[in-house]
Amino acid sequence: MAGHSKWSQIKRTKAVVDAKRGAVFTRIGREITVAARQGADPDGNFQLRTAIAKAKAAGVPAGNIERAIAKGSGQGGEAIKLESIRYEGYGPGGVAVLVEALSDNRNRTAAELRLAFSKHGGNLGESGCVSYLFQHRSEVRILAEAANEEALLESLLSLEADGYELDGDQALVHGPFEGLESLQNGLREQGWPVQEWTHAWHPLTQVSPQDADTTRQCLKLLEALEELDDVNSISTNMKIDEALFT
Repeated sequence: MAGHSKWSQIKRTKAVVDAKRGAVFTRIGREITVAARQGADPDGNFQLRTAIAKAKAAGVPAGNIERAIAKGSGQGGEAIKLESIRYEGYGPGGVAVLVEALSDNRNRTAAELRLAFSKHGGNLGESGCVSYLFQHRSEVRILAEAANEEALLESLLSLEADGYELDGDQALVHGPFEGLESLQNGLREQGWPVQEWTHAWHPLTQVSPQDADTTRQCLKLLEALEELDDVNSISTNMKIDEALFT
């Protein structure tokens, strides 16, 4: 019986991992589909090239990538219609939440998001209610040891960059939203190993829930939003106070 119990647990764990991997594949596949509307050749389509790089980093099979490109570009059939929509709201404790979705049914997506917010103590608001609390910017992650910080600073002086943050042997370089392609190309040309590049909503200020229960409720809201098929990315200005859990 003990062996059977262990095997059942392994199967359950594997099912959860497979489900999460499948959700990631679906999400990135939608990004590729939308990007492919501007052309199926990644060499001439930076948005598509970015989505493909993300897919490869996540281990998405080549066949999935090819099918997503075909759907978006209309190769072999009608192009799938996905719409990029931004939703904004507040979580428990006044935490700002910004959700970007890719949907083929605006009404369904809005209803699912509204239910997730209300079920976990939040409120889905009007467009613009929290976006002013964030900066939409370009972010490029590179390998850069602390010993090379001076060299990095010299490189950034000649690039369209606003600043950087060191994290171990990596650095997150950020710049204007419209400068993503030139920023990552410039870093490559100067010899910096580029790991990832993306557009991100960066909070201008952060909010810490006042107690552990409110913090947990916020985290449950974010998890519920993350599980929705149409949700592509989630940004928040929540800062977790570790002292609440000690």
